[in-house]
Amino acid sequence: MAAITASMVAELRGKTDAPMMECKKALTEAEGDMVKAEELLRVKLGSKAGKAAARVTAEGVITIASAGAASAMLEVNCETDFVTKNDSFLGLANAAAALVAEHNPADVAALGALPYTQDGFGPTLEDVRRGLIGKIGENMTFRRFNRCSSGTQVASYLHGTRIGVLVEFEGDEVAAKDVAMHVAAMKPVSLSSAEVPPELVARERSVAAAKAAEDASVAVAAGKPVQSAEIVTKRIEGGVQKYLKEVSLFNQSFVKNDKQTVEQMLKEKATKVHGFSLYVVGEGIEKKVDDFAAEVAAQIAAAKAG
Repeated sequence: MAAITASMVAELRGKTDAPMMECKKALTEAEGDMVKAEELLRVKLGSKAGKAAARVTAEGVITIASAGAASAMLEVNCETDFVTKNDSFLGLANAAAALVAEHNPADVAALGALPYTQDGFGPTLEDVRRGLIGKIGENMTFRRFNRCSSGTQVASYLHGTRIGVLVEFEGDEVAAKDVAMHVAAMKPVSLSSAEVPPELVARERSVAAAKAAEDASVAVAAGKPVQSAEIVTKRIEGGVQKYLKEVSLFNQSFVKNDKQTVEQMLKEKATKVHGFSLYVVGEGIEKKVDDFAAEVAAQIAAAKAG
């Protein structure tokens, strides 16, 4: 069985807001599998365990740039929040987004090969990145980018430097900008319920089924009647449908007027949204958690050995 460390328990607690002992139990049952442990907590504790699941730990910035009819959004990562305020780092990030918009590189490697000079480094963007790593003393990477140039209009929104949104639309620019702000706030995963990725639907159905089984076990233990299979099935599917509405843009309640959905607002404004991109700094990246005491002890031991 995998060893369950304090750092693993702390990481799961940070993602779920669940009590520490519940996190330890879930990790033990999941044999150290963080994703499985999170699902187990959701089954046992309900939605409370998912409130902080979107928290991210890696540092960096999101930048947006335009060139002609094209718009680009880029995520650049670094090790600490301190570096995200560094002028040279921000200059690199903004320049890289502009290069994406102007040159449409195929991938991050192609982006790095484009001509660019800064702070005495060059002649390519990658050379500047490597030079700034040495100058600043911290690693930094171009993680991902998205470029829109399909001929439709593009609205953009930056929430500080940590959340960025591009919205492809036809119609009212103010309405599209409002949608971009809505996406940043509510973080939908698709335009409509039908477009929610199958793996997310399957995971939600699995969690709902496990929750129903847990409720049935509790009822049996308490000597209470168990719901019929038909009712349980309806509950599970009802939960899935509720989830689909919560994560699809058109079905979400509009943040500026919760009396109407985003779809209704767009219809009222004679505006069509064809797609959106949402970047959150560090999303999906696990940041190394340093044990300061252990690091000091290791340095002392190394000094004694020397």
